[in-house]
Amino acid sequence: MLDFIVYLLYRSGSAIASALPLPVLFVFGEFLGFCAWLVSGKYRRLAQRNVAIAFGSEKSPREARRLVCHHFQRLGANLLCSVKLTQMSPEKILRRVTVENIEAMDSRFRAGVPVVLVLSHLGIWELFAQLMPKFVGYVRNASVYQKLGNRFIDAHVRRTRSRTGLELFDRKDGFQPVIELLRSGGGVGVLCDQHAGDHGVWAPFFGRLASTSPLASLLARRTSAALVAAGVYTDGRARWRIVFLERFDTADSSVDALTSKINEIIEQQIRRAPEDWFWVHNRWKTPRPHFLLSQYKRGVYLPDGVSPDLKPFRILIRSGNWLGDAVMSTPAVRAIKSGRPDAHITIAAPSKIAPMWKLVPEVDAIIPLPGSSLLPAVRSLRRQPAFDATILFPNSLRVALESWLSGIPRRVGYRAHWRRCLLNQTVPEPRKPGSLEHQSLRYLRIARECGAQTEQSPEEKPSNAQRPTPNAQLAGSNQPSTGDYQLLKLGISPGAEYGPAKRWLPQRFVEAATAVAARSPVQWILFGTKNDVLIGEQIGAALGSSCINRIGQTTLEQLIDELRQCHLLLTNDTGTMHLAALLGVSTVAIFGSTEPRLTGPLGDRHIVLRHHVECSPCFLRKCPIDFRCMKAVSVQEVADAVMSILQQ
Repeated sequence: MLDFIVYLLYRSGSAIASALPLPVLFVFGEFLGFCAWLVSGKYRRLAQRNVAIAFGSEKSPREARRLVCHHFQRLGANLLCSVKLTQMSPEKILRRVTVENIEAMDSRFRAGVPVVLVLSHLGIWELFAQLMPKFVGYVRNASVYQKLGNRFIDAHVRRTRSRTGLELFDRKDGFQPVIELLRSGGGVGVLCDQHAGDHGVWAPFFGRLASTSPLASLLARRTSAALVAAGVYTDGRARWRIVFLERFDTADSSVDALTSKINEIIEQQIRRAPEDWFWVHNRWKTPRPHFLLSQYKRGVYLPDGVSPDLKPFRILIRSGNWLGDAVMSTPAVRAIKSGRPDAHITIAAPSKIAPMWKLVPEVDAIIPLPGSSLLPAVRSLRRQPAFDATILFPNSLRVALESWLSGIPRRVGYRAHWRRCLLNQTVPEPRKPGSLEHQSLRYLRIARECGAQTEQSPEEKPSNAQRPTPNAQLAGSNQPSTGDYQLLKLGISPGAEYGPAKRWLPQRFVEAATAVAARSPVQWILFGTKNDVLIGEQIGAALGSSCINRIGQTTLEQLIDELRQCHLLLTNDTGTMHLAALLGVSTVAIFGSTEPRLTGPLGDRHIVLRHHVECSPCFLRKCPIDFRCMKAVSVQEVADAVMSILQQ
């Protein structure tokens, strides 16, 4: 019933419009368009976004705003005039319309070559439905269209279009009838400038990747039809100009190449009269959920030499707040970066761990976030160029608030901690709990849900190295002499930020380091934070001159530089352990209250030492009983593990 009422209102408005002269309709349409520009904030913002994408630095913000305002006026004028034009005869229409180069199409038909006419939402595109049978009525003419939501209006529009002899084909009915028409020598018009969703070719349009329908190119290749483009430009008050271009396809061009060429031609048409194009259509729509393009059937097509000049698709990734969590997310960051060729990756991370991201070449920019306050972080994000999407690795409510308050249109993450309403793309948890999942795989699931390919290299896979079998050659008379070894720098990270339950006994670090030093000439370097100073002093005093104590004395940048020089790191489950893995430094990692299958170092050059006792993993900060999990790891097996790596 509502559809019919809307239809009656539509027909009443059409009758009134048909009674008015075209120049009056044009001026009145401009006025209505200006009013729409004033009140329609949603579409005004969409048009402004589209203009900013298309013209970027070519137009100042003031010029862009003026263009959008003129577009609304032009759109109102042309839409209102199109209502009357569809009721007029072709002869009367041609008094208001100038036609250029119709020979580009006419000559093909007379030579027996079918034509696919490439059209766009430029000016009054409905003119083609009214005039094509007038121009080339000696062959069958057709248009591929998409059914309107209101069935009464749809039926009326179809009657209006077909009364001139134009045949109409609904996309949903398939394209075999269209192919048969072309093979009979006819012509088909196809609108090619709309977002094509999951079935399109991702090709550059104004330098930005856009999903583009390959329909026109497919029809041309299947039927050997010529591809000819045409556009309608507003020439003045209630006057228009139709311009046909010469055939632009070649026999050796692929469907993807022709689709990209169509984008180039439509871009040139728009640049000629930007006010005439339909800027309120979301041409550069961010697909859901796969805005990374690796999984699309048709994928991305880039003409030669285009890739370096693509306008960036800006992705903000909110890093974890802990060093270890940040490192474990690097495989996901790499997958996200490779998900589309125009991806520009910005990492937002707490200042204390931000320097770590300089080690990841896939990261294009880093935003150090000040302190733990929400509003300063939001201000830092809002000062950046606009982001297209943000991916949240932490599960906290606060990071979701950061991105929501920053106005980023696509916000992706797990729905934990009462933040579901702040996200508009959530990552599902596994339905059935299975085996333990490494934290890096949870981050990779986010990347995969956004459309990235998530195959891991050996360097990125969680370490599955087990406690080494004691090597008899490393003990007694078979051990290498000191002359066989260079002086090696080995690191020790005896602390753990989380709490004492993750810390192996300091005295055992001393004993293991002494045992290794007795079998090979080494220089031990102690690493840690200011919270580990007392532990460092205890170990340093016991090891004497064979040890350099750097605990609490390094910035993260200095830690990175000094850790790079180490051949190995002996460590608890710490952020330094993960940093060493990122730097390619082998580790001997001692686990007790935590689970290496969840947070073990990434890569295959590490040895994880852990004895599973009845109460582990407990994930407690302090052991409430006798510290049995850590005491179970002996000095001998730690020393053997270090030596087995050094011998390699």
